[in-house]
Amino acid sequence: MSIDHNWINNAISAIDADYQRSADTHLIKLEIPCLAGVDLYLKDESTHPTGSLKHRLARSLFLYAISNGWVGAETTIIESSSGSTAVSEAYFARLIGLPFIAVVPKSTACKKIELIKMYGGQVHFVDRSDEIYDESKRLAKELNGHYMDQFTFAERATDWRGNNNIADSIYNQMSLESHPIPTWIVMSPGTGGTSATIGRFIRYQQHHTKLCVVDPEHSVFHDYYKSGDKTLTLDRGSRIEGIGRPRVEPSFIPTVIDEMRTIADAASVATIYWLEQQIGRKAGPSTGTNLYGALQLAVEMKQRGETGSIVTLLCDSGERYLDSYYDHNWVENNIGDITPYLKKLEEFEQTSLL
Repeated sequence: MSIDHNWINNAISAIDADYQRSADTHLIKLEIPCLAGVDLYLKDESTHPTGSLKHRLARSLFLYAISNGWVGAETTIIESSSGSTAVSEAYFARLIGLPFIAVVPKSTACKKIELIKMYGGQVHFVDRSDEIYDESKRLAKELNGHYMDQFTFAERATDWRGNNNIADSIYNQMSLESHPIPTWIVMSPGTGGTSATIGRFIRYQQHHTKLCVVDPEHSVFHDYYKSGDKTLTLDRGSRIEGIGRPRVEPSFIPTVIDEMRTIADAASVATIYWLEQQIGRKAGPSTGTNLYGALQLAVEMKQRGETGSIVTLLCDSGERYLDSYYDHNWVENNIGDITPYLKKLEEFEQTSLL
């Protein structure tokens, strides 16, 4: 087999140059007077060139696949996704001149579909989220392409020891804060790759931080964490786009997690409305899941008389969800009544109870 080292070198150089042009993402400190003594931060991943946390993953997956010899000058890239990873992979595929096909559920946000196409990708729809895997494999075989398979390779494609990964960035940015070593980092699982990276980094760097992973409804991750049963499946997908899975993904590593919680979908959506009042910006629904879990932990720390810091992620912008999570009729029909959680969050600011 002939190996085109010139193409490999040029492709990796193009990805590295793109990284060099990109600044790190911001760490936003929320000002919440009722939680005095417990500082809460959002790592704003929406400022990546492709607008989400998945930009980091897509870069790592391309470098991993190229370095392994799975991707060459004529390879069609196929990925199964709920949207954000596909947007980012379409960007990197275009960067190095490769065709890209995203296999996504029909329920994927329209804005994400537009972005995939804007970056030159094609979109292949399936009816249900649990159909994306087999259809991606079929297309890769049919086209002699490469199925990137984020759900398998997310946890191993990223260098979790450091090398500017998201955990390394968080700790560097926290270094001058009142509580520089977070008491908790809170993350929701889609592939499980980010929680694996953060959890491994915490242990490798010998930090005392604990990792809390928050799961939406209709996801198997939390039940798997409690039971250890890898065969768990559901006959429906999560209503919080981008996180939660109907099966246990290979990249989800439960042994690096200190605690898991399930967050009600209505709480997740209510929290992004509450967050907009705090920072004047819309965030995606997975950010609501993350933040509601972080607020729960902060309240519990406050009740125990503890001080410290909690870091969670703002995964993507709410502008991608104007026709869904920010449409009140859509929310009522697909999520339900979020009013009780909106009221609870309003009362929380006065009582520090949640």
